[in-house]
Amino acid sequence: MQTQQSKGAAFRQLHERQTAFIIPNPWDVGTAKVLAQLGFEALATTSAGFAFSIGKRDGAVGRDKMIAHVREIVDATDLPVSADLENGFGDDPQTVAGTIQLAAAAGLVGGSIEDSTQRKDDPIYEQQLAVDRVRAAVEVARSLPFPFMLTARCENYLVGRPDLTATIKRLEAYQEVGADVLYAPGLSSKEDIAAVVRSVDRPVNVLMGFRGADLSLEELSAIGVRRVSIGSGLYRAAFGPLLRAAREMREHGTFSAIADEPVSFRDISAMFPP
Repeated sequence: MQTQQSKGAAFRQLHERQTAFIIPNPWDVGTAKVLAQLGFEALATTSAGFAFSIGKRDGAVGRDKMIAHVREIVDATDLPVSADLENGFGDDPQTVAGTIQLAAAAGLVGGSIEDSTQRKDDPIYEQQLAVDRVRAAVEVARSLPFPFMLTARCENYLVGRPDLTATIKRLEAYQEVGADVLYAPGLSSKEDIAAVVRSVDRPVNVLMGFRGADLSLEELSAIGVRRVSIGSGLYRAAFGPLLRAAREMREHGTFSAIADEPVSFRDISAMFPP
């Protein structure tokens, strides 16, 4: 049984390697166990995947329910787990700090804080407030008795502001206040990703698994990326066949999509303990 100290140390070491690693995103206990069995070295939660799995939109879960969810993922395996903590579940730095404290108490050894307000009319926090929020998160992370990798996210590309210069400026500011990992989801070109990597001296996380982003792990490693996450990608990949099968049944009254699926009941059962 790994301790939080040993998990935190192992997670930090993954970021210090010279090659990138994939940190896949389970949305429940079952998918966490399957991903661990397949040999991945760490896991990260997905706020969107979890929200969809309980019939909600991303951002509509709330802090208490999300912390309970990440605790279940932590308890599912011995792997280090980092969490998508959205924007810290509040605007002010004190709330963000409290979220990191709760995350650590839930057994996590990493977590991300984004600079999205989740408000359509004003989607990104003003830079000084965004920096103060990251600083508050870092202060809590540094006070913990085990390594905790704090990821600072710039959400510009996800809210329709694809400004590379402004994005890099924010990531540099988050680095200055102590963020351990930097992350700008939505970057897709090798040139833009390389520009981010060159601009900072911390590990860079890149999101893959969306249309237009077709770089391999080897290619990302070559330009200096250290961590690759998938976000809600695995959930969406699993949900597509469900929709096709359900629509076939409802519209045609046939069942070929289910019968033709390559994974058998026996194969799935074998991945879980009796």
